[in-house]
Amino acid sequence: MPLIVQKYGGTSMAGPERIQAVAKRLLQTQQEGNAVVGIVSAMSGVTNSLIRLAKEITPDPQGRELDMLLATGEQTTIALTAMAIEALGGKAVSMTGAQAGILTDDFYTKAKIDQILPSPIQEHLHAGAIVIVAGFQGETRRGDITTLGRGGSDLTAIALASALHADECHILTDVDGVFTCDPRIVPKAKKIEVIAYEEMLEMASSGSKVMQSRSVEFAKKFNIPFEVRSSFHEARGTIVQSESRGMEQVVVRGISVEGNQAKVTITNVPDHPGCAARIFTAVADAQLVIDVIVQDVSDRGTTNISFTLNSEELNKMGDLLERIALEIGAGSVRKESGIAKLSVVGIGMRTHSGVAAKLFECLARGGINIQMISTSEIKIAVIIDEASIHQAAQLAHTAFGLDRE
Repeated sequence: MPLIVQKYGGTSMAGPERIQAVAKRLLQTQQEGNAVVGIVSAMSGVTNSLIRLAKEITPDPQGRELDMLLATGEQTTIALTAMAIEALGGKAVSMTGAQAGILTDDFYTKAKIDQILPSPIQEHLHAGAIVIVAGFQGETRRGDITTLGRGGSDLTAIALASALHADECHILTDVDGVFTCDPRIVPKAKKIEVIAYEEMLEMASSGSKVMQSRSVEFAKKFNIPFEVRSSFHEARGTIVQSESRGMEQVVVRGISVEGNQAKVTITNVPDHPGCAARIFTAVADAQLVIDVIVQDVSDRGTTNISFTLNSEELNKMGDLLERIALEIGAGSVRKESGIAKLSVVGIGMRTHSGVAAKLFECLARGGINIQMISTSEIKIAVIIDEASIHQAAQLAHTAFGLDRE
């Protein structure tokens, strides 16, 4: 019997009627002759509400206890979904991440999956039940509850699809698939029919909110094809899979936008070995996630180092860099918010030239200044003022022919 894993996000679980609709769809999938595992998120807004509640108690909640709290959101929806399936005449069982055999490390709030022991799920599937698993969570080998970071239900679905050798994996959400850009920013954006793991990973890590980037990385590593599609209708979505022949004919697959970014510049850093390592080791030890890094050309024995990160990460930094700058004999530390990142993504860049020139030309025509540039084999990203990001996305989308039907 084919096995299908289906993940439903928070908007798909936003209230009794939508939970009942999810239950009906899961039951219908089983009735079509499939074994079914459903992964569900907390109801829309619940996780944010729990975080706010925790911060009303203490501004810096301890990670273990925060995970204990946040995991309750998914425990609510798995139970309600199983109840809804039973009410429709089906057979279902709800399971927490721990009960489903998801073992993680002990890095609370952003845990990584170490191992999955899927036999408890398989036993219920063999008994004819639809298994409803809480997304976003697991447990350490000591038995402590952990969560997998925002969007972690995507990772739960991909990881379980791998462990269970599922025939299909569906990521069901409130959009019809992956688009060439966020349609709220670029109304002419088109749905992409098929996209390579590498492209999806670059788009996810560059601001596309459709998928958690860690889940795409996991799918690529273990070659787990999946489909992103709407939970509100039956239309096909976007297939994410290994690169296939002909994909490189499309030079640019999509445009990603990421706002709420900040830039940090450390001036007059001594230009000798070890200084950059000292800076970024301290940043890593503080568990701060950085993105684009640029170092100026050395001038008279010193250089400036700039990097970007999410504004929330900037707020956590405190005076860390000022202390490091003093230790290594650097100059001032400048912190700037109100910036954003625009990324142009496509595996066709490997075999086609002129992408950077076209991007820079279209931004110049719009009077948009580029502050930083970062490139990979299949991506060019620029840092610009956040106030210009919508205009920049529309200009780039048109310049690369993505407006066309």
